[in-house]
Amino acid sequence: MIYRKLGKSNLPVSEIGFGAWQIGGEWGGTDDVEAIRCLHLAMELGVTFIDTAYGYGDGHSEKLIGQAIDGNRDKVVVASKVPLKTFRWPVHDNEPVSTTFPADWVIQCTERSLKNLRIECLDLQQLHAWTPRYLKETDWLEGFRKLKQQGKIKSFGVSANDWDPHGPTELIKSGLIDSVQVIYNIFEQRPAEQLLPAALAANVGIIARVPFEEGFLTGALDPDVQLAPKDWRNQWATLERRLEAAPRVEVLKKFLAPDRPTLAILALKFCLSNPAVSTVIPGMRRQRHVRDNVAASDGKLLSPTEFNQLEQHKFVHGWAYPWANL
Repeated sequence: MIYRKLGKSNLPVSEIGFGAWQIGGEWGGTDDVEAIRCLHLAMELGVTFIDTAYGYGDGHSEKLIGQAIDGNRDKVVVASKVPLKTFRWPVHDNEPVSTTFPADWVIQCTERSLKNLRIECLDLQQLHAWTPRYLKETDWLEGFRKLKQQGKIKSFGVSANDWDPHGPTELIKSGLIDSVQVIYNIFEQRPAEQLLPAALAANVGIIARVPFEEGFLTGALDPDVQLAPKDWRNQWATLERRLEAAPRVEVLKKFLAPDRPTLAILALKFCLSNPAVSTVIPGMRRQRHVRDNVAASDGKLLSPTEFNQLEQHKFVHGWAYPWANL
């Protein structure tokens, strides 16, 4: 496993992190025993960064992590997120911070997450959405600063709205935060236009989420796939969309090589080949997923030529998530 620094927080993080949304539910049910096994295996294989949120199963993901890291707290960097007080995603520019992330809510949610995780201090706490309006409405910031002063968090950042590649760019330039979490993958390359260069210049850590485009970039969401009845992707990865994406995924196979024998490893290495990225957080619901994902961290990145060639395969599809508050 290769390790990087999470921006100016200076926290050392594994470049492959554990994205813990899936173990919270909504992906076809939960298997808590397997989730704990996955977390233990990930730690054994060198994964030190674990990203969760109170919103992942109303704290269920956090509670599983709390069980898994018991006795190993000093070996992991744990990040969570404060949900919007409205519990409506994404946040819009017409929503005042007083209704979404007031200071007392930020503090309350963080303390609740600490209890779920069975820890006294979060390494990273994040707002679970962002709109540029909040650069002027800084109640959220006061909440974070108070938590940091109390020793309940070490650093703080934001998670960009879904499919919003530019929203936190000015926030990054302000120097107020330590990290930004954003959707970045072979299809969704727009963050590389503004946000990632700004983060590199400001030494703000980048947490790349959705590296597999919710499964498309692994080849798993082909036109014939049968998803579990409770998997939220049944509403999003429709047959029409799977048919549209299939040829775009198929052509990526020409980039496979001995150090990236699968589309999943290719997808992870694409993210890691951008120097602005601190860590990538794929979901890992099965132990084989853990082993497969960790294999991408071998110190062999894409060549500049290959990375630039993959730029031709961006796919801005505009598919909103089922929960989108449009």
